[in-house]
Amino acid sequence: MTNESGPQKNVTPSPEGLAEAANKAQKAGGLPPVDQWNPDFCGDIDMRIARDGTWFYEGTPIGRTRLVRLFSTILKREGEAYFLVTPVEKVGITVEDAPFVAIDVDRQGDDLVFTTNVGDRAVAGPDHPIRMARDPQTGEPSPYVLIRRNLEALIDRKSFYRLVDMGEVSLHDGADWFGVRSGGVFFAFMPAAELVGLD
Repeated sequence: MTNESGPQKNVTPSPEGLAEAANKAQKAGGLPPVDQWNPDFCGDIDMRIARDGTWFYEGTPIGRTRLVRLFSTILKREGEAYFLVTPVEKVGITVEDAPFVAIDVDRQGDDLVFTTNVGDRAVAGPDHPIRMARDPQTGEPSPYVLIRRNLEALIDRKSFYRLVDMGEVSLHDGADWFGVRSGGVFFAFMPAAELVGLD
């Protein structure tokens, strides 16, 4: 989804400048407080996050893991639009699906702990719910987990299969559903009658 550019008030910053600003903000400890930053919109930048989690700049994959991580810390979502923000700059980028990919999941006691391609870790539960989307044409499931703020990760195929292995059937909205439990919450994936679709 590409952001619509309004009147550009500033010169669009460079990726190097954004990375430097992200690095400075991160030194304060933890993730930068991007929700508290509301700078003027500077226009769109030719940066894209593919469905598999690969970041591209001007059509070329960004190969430096640390740089991608830095960019991910200043990512902000407003409605269906995504931006990289600093205290003084805001640029729009394109995100094909979710901005992150959950590349691993581990069972720790009663909790499911997800790890993303940019190094975030999140325990599924009330603050980090899992949701299941279905392709309206094929019915293929696409599972997501909320990572931070309103930013989700697409759960990759191997991790989804591991969730299926850990799943159970439970009463949900008056019917039997298949899903997983974590953080004291049951996350329903699909009606139990559709389990054959996971074979």
